[in-house]
Amino acid sequence: MSAPLKETAPTGGTVPPQPSVGKSRPRAGEPRGEGVVLNVFSHGFLALWALLIVLPLLWLVFSSFKTDVQIGNSAFGWPHNWTFDVFRRAWNKGIGDYFLNTLIVLVFSVPLTMLFGSMAAYVLARYQFWGNRLLYYFFVAGAMFPVFLALVPLFFMVKRLDMLNTYQGLILVYIAYSMPFTVFFMHAFFRTLPTAVFEAAILDGASHTRTFFQVMLPMAKAGLISVGIFNTLGQWNQFILPTVLMQPQSGSDPERYVLTQGLIQLQQQQGYASDLPVLFAGVTIAMIPMLVVYLSFQRQVQSGLTSATLK
Repeated sequence: MSAPLKETAPTGGTVPPQPSVGKSRPRAGEPRGEGVVLNVFSHGFLALWALLIVLPLLWLVFSSFKTDVQIGNSAFGWPHNWTFDVFRRAWNKGIGDYFLNTLIVLVFSVPLTMLFGSMAAYVLARYQFWGNRLLYYFFVAGAMFPVFLALVPLFFMVKRLDMLNTYQGLILVYIAYSMPFTVFFMHAFFRTLPTAVFEAAILDGASHTRTFFQVMLPMAKAGLISVGIFNTLGQWNQFILPTVLMQPQSGSDPERYVLTQGLIQLQQQQGYASDLPVLFAGVTIAMIPMLVVYLSFQRQVQSGLTSATLK
């Protein structure tokens, strides 16, 4: 048998065999490196952020079950009497009407915003025509335009249309206010959808309208839910627009205040006779629907925000 070949160095010498080096495993008490430190820091920061959000909400809800005396003696104490009478009083003092007005406006404004915004975003994302980019940048610029600069001309425009202190006037303004963000978000989402499906629908004889509503729009369901939640939150919490547009023009006009206006109105009605539990109960009533909506569609919101980036 022939002897095994030996490795030779460039100078002709024999290279000594190198000892096999195994992977060193960290012991139980040793740190794992910068990744562990970064992971602990990020989780700790998120936990602190969650406490900063959850604790004020819990304090607000618990304060609704107290009396003025209990709040004055100990703002962070535990409620003594768990009764929902304060919510009934807040509802009867106008929160019920303000809640209904807000619901009427959002039932029409949010679906119409999603419909018009998704249609505009779909055309800008899937069809090439002269002025496409210019129109897209026009919507993007609208998202960066402060609404405060448009309050005066907006007021006179709505007044000329005889829509001040009306549901339809506020609905139209909410749609125009939410359109830029909706178009910007859905434009990026529609561009990620596969072109082969669009072309197959056209080859099968589907019209552009049917292709949009029956093929492309269901594929963008995650994006629609995400931007719909954002629009709902933004319009539900809107204060400056209804303050300018939903004011009675005469003594005979009804008060169609939304919730944000109603809470300020409830605070002003108290005067020197403070009734903080009723005010806290009104804020809780305004807060609970949005928490329910967000927690119900939390997974869809997360998938909608990440799917457009991952695709």
